[in-house]
Amino acid sequence: MSHFVRAVGIAIVCLITATGASAAATVSFVNPEKMTDVPHFSSDLESMEMIFREHIDELAAKLPAGQELKVEFLDIDLAGDVFPRVAVRDIRVMKGMADWPRMHLRYTIEQDGKVLRSGDLELSDPNYLMSSSSFRNEIYVHEKKLLDDWFRKDVLANR
Repeated sequence: MSHFVRAVGIAIVCLITATGASAAATVSFVNPEKMTDVPHFSSDLESMEMIFREHIDELAAKLPAGQELKVEFLDIDLAGDVFPRVAVRDIRVMKGMADWPRMHLRYTIEQDGKVLRSGDLELSDPNYLMSSSSFRNEIYVHEKKLLDDWFRKDVLANR
């Protein structure tokens, strides 16, 4: 059943991408097996990648028509630390100490083949548990907030 749900999700994402939005996004994960802290199980890793792709797509939709956002995730250190408690599933515990979310990404915004803006950034939020988003029951909420803040401050503000 899990494979069916994942296949349907991927098909929906492909369909949405194919219908053509006002702005487009391309997301890649460079050597995820070498990243600092990403899920260990391949299905969880694929799920995380899909969630981040969808989130970047949502952000790219705020760009003017014809612009394309390209994001390469070079390193990810998810909020919290993983403690393997059960053989089937790891448990992520967030203490608010040295376990804050970090991301290293490279991005470009292009229009008609011309680069409008680009950057290579290290994002982090040592105060991630102090944010109002901490109270949302959503997977990768802290990492999404990092991406939202980056997009608002570095991408939309520099238009």
